[in-house]
Amino acid sequence: MRAHEAGALHGDIGNRSPAWLRTPVDVNDLVPQLWPRNVARGAGGALAVAGLDVRDLAAEFGTPVYVLDEDDLRSRCREFRAAFPDADVYYAGKAFLCRAVVRMIAEEGLFLDVCSGGELATALSAGMEPARIGFHGNNKSVAELTRAVDAGVGRIIVDSFAEIDRLTALARERGVRPKVLVRVTVGVEAHTHEFIATAHEDQKFGFSLAGGAAAAAAFKILDEDVLELRGLHSHIGSQIFDASGFEVSARRVLALQAQIRDARGVELPELDLGGGFGIAYTTQDDPAAPHELAKRLRKIVDGECAAENLAVPHLSIEPGRAIVGPAVFTLYEVGTVKDVDGIRTYVSVDGGMSDNIRTALYDASYSATMANRVSGAEPMLARVVGKHCESGDIVVKDEFLPADVQPGDLVAVPGTGAYCRSMASNYNHVPRPPVVAVRDGRARLIVRRETEDDLLALDVG
Repeated sequence: MRAHEAGALHGDIGNRSPAWLRTPVDVNDLVPQLWPRNVARGAGGALAVAGLDVRDLAAEFGTPVYVLDEDDLRSRCREFRAAFPDADVYYAGKAFLCRAVVRMIAEEGLFLDVCSGGELATALSAGMEPARIGFHGNNKSVAELTRAVDAGVGRIIVDSFAEIDRLTALARERGVRPKVLVRVTVGVEAHTHEFIATAHEDQKFGFSLAGGAAAAAAFKILDEDVLELRGLHSHIGSQIFDASGFEVSARRVLALQAQIRDARGVELPELDLGGGFGIAYTTQDDPAAPHELAKRLRKIVDGECAAENLAVPHLSIEPGRAIVGPAVFTLYEVGTVKDVDGIRTYVSVDGGMSDNIRTALYDASYSATMANRVSGAEPMLARVVGKHCESGDIVVKDEFLPADVQPGDLVAVPGTGAYCRSMASNYNHVPRPPVVAVRDGRARLIVRRETEDDLLALDVG
């Protein structure tokens, strides 16, 4: 790698593809685990989702556009519910939230996790039953807590002593008894299938287990007897493929459950193990099915409860990415194709880091395919990049596309349902793309495209 004064993202990365990326036999083939379940190539060679040709979607809604396979999302909700029949499955709204998705997950029997006043407002405006909402956040304001209490939010996950004091004061003032969980930082840091156990938890979320803050928070709530402490909450990270991190986390948080029982004579009835279950972005990813996750997590919890002589608590989990991530792809139009001195070929599309910041922010990997046609050309190693004034504006770092890709072609990137639209920005004053839900051969707009008028309406100068 050649160093660059502005950082690694700005430097030349070289012309070698990653070891896991293989040259395809047929560059037109789709890898099934990367795509929404109702995506296939139609008779004319173009991608179709739930029977709709992506060329028609592009003509009607423009590009870039996030395309949601609604039946795919709903089926993933049902699979998690079936896998965890005795648990509460909270959809993690931070992955992607809009009123239509709130209604979808509610209709499929899921709960909803929100982590800001805006997400709570979206949930309530869509008609989500407040008792089925969990409210996260490391710095909830008094106004946010007031809204949550007044709405009757089912679980508030407390994250600091200051928050406990704020919520206690609100509860006393209103004569109510909010149900809360204590978020515990258990010293497990998960990175996909790896985890690192540490003695000190260096992050902004939760109460430290090792330092004793988690126990102190639980004792404070119990002793003041204003809030109803229902249980403990643990979240170890995102894009996790290995259950080992959950095993360490469950062991530590259930040991705290036992400590609370021994010290106060109270056996807390609930345990939330969080989410972070991984999905397949490329062929190197091999996520577990929900029923396999459930089997592993249940075995872990049952074993640790037996070891601590605890009754098995009522479980909650919080899948977000695992539900919405695979159900969406982003459709772009190619603007330029540029071979750079034999180093690599850059395929520039009409979106970029404003609609998918994950590649630049997390060094995330994605796949892509030609969407508007099939090609008989040889596979060509390409980099799909955006239109922004930034060298790190990369959508797909390495992918094989047909060597005859040209301006006007459509390129589709799968796995963009989670943390793409929800983290989208207006960098370079580019309006954010719309979200279109497709089901049974029909498309409906669920989040409209931003316009320049939208951008200018906020500029009051």
